[in-house]
Amino acid sequence: MEIISIKKHHYQDIANIYKQGIETGIATFETSVPTWETWNDSKLLHSRFIAVDNNDVLGWVALSKVSSRCVYEGVAEVSIYIAENHRGKGVGKILMENVIRESEANGIWTLQSGMFAENEATIALHKIVGFRIIGYREKIGKLGGVWKDNVIMERRSKVVGID
Repeated sequence: MEIISIKKHHYQDIANIYKQGIETGIATFETSVPTWETWNDSKLLHSRFIAVDNNDVLGWVALSKVSSRCVYEGVAEVSIYIAENHRGKGVGKILMENVIRESEANGIWTLQSGMFAENEATIALHKIVGFRIIGYREKIGKLGGVWKDNVIMERRSKVVGID
């Protein structure tokens, strides 16, 4: 498996994996896959990777700004999606380890992530790489007419922003 930076030509594979996540009903409030332009504009230009094996994209991870306020310039939100036939095989952990290293190299001191409370695999993955649960948002939004609870997790860097 190889971890490489995301380029525009990877987007069809990224979109397909994102669509698989949407179809689970436990990965995102989104109900459709955005265009490359919308997706690209919503993500930081650094810290975005795909896992590839024999030209097969296994999963992706990317970061988004959480706020335009300067005080939060070192805080980013993680999005990670793994192809359905590659889940539970360690791909997510490797992608997360890479995005953590790259985010710290780019001055990010806190990574955060919100996930549906029933997405136990994602919660477990985040815990494995050092995230902790910091909150729980009850019935924060509806998906398919059903109220969903959201777990908020964060990871504070031990090397960036420690002054």
